[in-house]
Amino acid sequence: MKTYLGLDGFRFGWVAAWIDDRGDHGFDYSPGLTRLLAMPHARAMIDMPIGLNTGGYRTCDLRARELVGAAVFLGARRDLWMFADVATANRHYWEREGKGRGVSVQLWNIRDKIRDVDEVMTPARQAIVGEAHPELIFWNLAGRVRLDSKRSASGRGQRSALLEQCGFTRLPKWLTQRHGTGIGRDDLIDACACAIAARDSRQRVGGDEIDPRGLRMEINY
Repeated sequence: MKTYLGLDGFRFGWVAAWIDDRGDHGFDYSPGLTRLLAMPHARAMIDMPIGLNTGGYRTCDLRARELVGAAVFLGARRDLWMFADVATANRHYWEREGKGRGVSVQLWNIRDKIRDVDEVMTPARQAIVGEAHPELIFWNLAGRVRLDSKRSASGRGQRSALLEQCGFTRLPKWLTQRHGTGIGRDDLIDACACAIAARDSRQRVGGDEIDPRGLRMEINY
């Protein structure tokens, strides 16, 4: 019995959704990645950058942004978490790469999650644990059209309906059970999307760039 795992970060840790070959599915959460990645899985996808250089924008991010827009954050780099604040980081990158080649506040706010993933990833592990982006997954599931904003009621409805069609029929109930956990609505929805990509994805953007640690820079969908 093969199980497929999707993971996303949230304020207090990580949330994982899983689905197996029989259609059974569930979700779990933890302050760290270790226990969740220890859950049996044939393949896992995580909504966080894998494969980092010390400078420059990743080609896979640029390509993904062409397809789904600003939901793809630019500027993921190794050692981003070493800077004291986003202004210091941007001064560093602007001096070396040019004005405007810094990082967004949104990317800065997930720097510790990027580090968490970087610390556990190896080229061998990347054979079954890949990077995915929920908006690319939903774009693909919807017939390669952009959905309404995920911040809107209509956008959340579109994404939930696609996930239910793919087997996550318990998602509406889960969205009520998450209260008190700190898991955001979007975090749980995105983890489910990553699980669907772990099960079904055969497409990606990027994959030609390899970082200094031997990790491929690619986004699966």
